Parts: sequence; structure tokens; C-alpha cells
Amino acid sequence: MRAGKLSWAAMVACFLLVGLMPGLAKAALSPAKLVPTTSIVYKTTPQQKLRLFIFDPSSWRASDSRPAMVFFFGGGWIGGTPSQFFGQAANLARRGMVAICVNYRVWERDKTTPFESVKDAFSAMRWIRAHAKQLGINPAQIAAAGGSAGGQLAAAVATLTAPWTKEGKNLNVSPRPDALVLFNPVIDNGPHGYGYKRVKSHWRSFSPLENISKGMPPTLVMIGTKDQLVPMKTIEAFRQKILDVKGRCELIFFAGKKHGFFNWGPYYDQTMVLMDSFLRSIHYLSAVKHGHYMPATTARKGG
Repeated sequence: MRAGKLSWAAMVACFLLVGLMPGLAKAALSPAKLVPTTSIVYKTTPQQKLRLFIFDPSSWRASDSRPAMVFFFGGGWIGGTPSQFFGQAANLARRGMVAICVNYRVWERDKTTPFESVKDAFSAMRWIRAHAKQLGINPAQIAAAGGSAGGQLAAAVATLTAPWTKEGKNLNVSPRPDALVLFNPVIDNGPHGYGYKRVKSHWRSFSPLENISKGMPPTLVMIGTKDQLVPMKTIEAFRQKILDVKGRCELIFFAGKKHGFFNWGPYYDQTMVLMDSFLRSIHYLSAVKHGHYMPATTARKGG
């Protein structure tokens, strides 16, 4: 790995935690316990009722005002399931955050386009912030995360404007996340990026790379140097555009790794540690005393 803007102190903390991973695993959650606390319908579409899968900390109370993380699964807007990020969500819940995995429409199940996927992402973020009190979360501390096309959705709700923001309920509620964690995101949807043929009629308004503006939330991006879908130069341009508008973007490259590397093995663990360090740096998480990581035990499929 090599760092973009991540401080040396943060990097040292990350690698110390990686070294501690075997010890942390002894008190880890069992994969059999990867069951959401609850699920809630946030949107009814012609195709299906869309749900949020919510992981609450064991000490959660309705009167809480906790930071939250909202996860969007990958799969090229074609397939995938919210369970892709159940492991990360369970870990963050064990550490004290409310973590939410979003179901949205995709081609395989719903015969929909990427445009519906993005509209669902906006609807989900608005519903969550509008119901923050019910969920026991702080409406000013709602982060978004995602992998691959799910990373595009997380970046989209931070960058895109019309026409993607005008569908559904709670239109007076901001959908903008207060932080971003992106796992090999497909943030360039232009002529030389991912998915252009499917979105070309609206690619300029659809591609996060084209819509970065002042007020970007603090962002962490993790990606392999051998990613087949997202070139290093694209991610570097994304980071530079955020820096140009005085935003913060931490960029971590994993040497030799391909698209989807974060789903399994030591890279699942390492990206969890890096996400933890980033969230602590923006005061979404405190010390490790709140709990332990659940390590990866099986390969996870997803973008």
C-alpha cells in the first residue's frame, strides 16, 4: 500500500492494528451472527419494496445520537446484494456506530438502469436523515460507503445534482453524506470510464468525477494498483479535484491488487482497519475499547 494524503501517524496506527489482528480475532463476532438488528422499507417502487438492513450496537437506545455509516453494495448496477457489506456493518456496530446496508434496484432483479440505482441511493440517504431520531443517529454524522458501482452511488449522493435529486419523498431533506469511504469506486462514467454505454445520454450529470464542487465531505478511497475497471490515474484525478476545492481525500493504493480485492482475506481486514482509522480521525469512532473486529473467514463476492 502507499498513501495519498494520509498522515504518517495515522498510517502507523493502521499498521499496528493490522499486526494486532490475530489477537483481536479471538474475541471476534461469529459469521453466524451477521444478522441485521432490523430492516425497514424506505421506498416502494413498481418493481419492489426497497429495504434498509440496520445493524445497531448492543448498547443502542432510541434516545441515542450516534454516527452512522450507509453501505451500497457493488455489482455494476446489474446484480449484487446488501449482504456484501454485512461484515463491515457488523464490525462498525460492534464499535459503536449504527450501520445500514441499502437495497436498491438493479438490472438482474428489476430490469432497471443505473439511473434508477442512483435515484434509489438519493432516496435512501434522505429517508435515513429524515428518520435520524427514530434510528438513534446524529443527522450531521451520516457517512456513505460503497464498492465498485456501490462506490459510484456513495460518491453520487455527495456530488450529483439535478435530475437525480428530484425523485421520491423528503425532498426538503439533504441527501449529502458527511463523510465518504470508497472501495475501488467507478467514479468516472464518461467515454473512457466504466458504464458509459449504459449512461451516455446523461453521463456528464451522472459521473461523480465530473461533478465535484466545494463542500465535498472528507473522503477515504482504497483501490488496487492493478484494478481492471478503475485506472490509478482516474482515482488520482478524483483526489486532486477534491483537493482543488479545499476538501480532504485520503487515497490508499494496494500494490498489485485487482478490482474487488477488499472482499476477502487479509485485504478485508486491512481495509477495515484503514476505515476505522479514518473514522476515528473525523470523530465517528473512538478508541478500540468499544469492541473488536470480526475477521474475514470466507471469500465475499461483489464489485
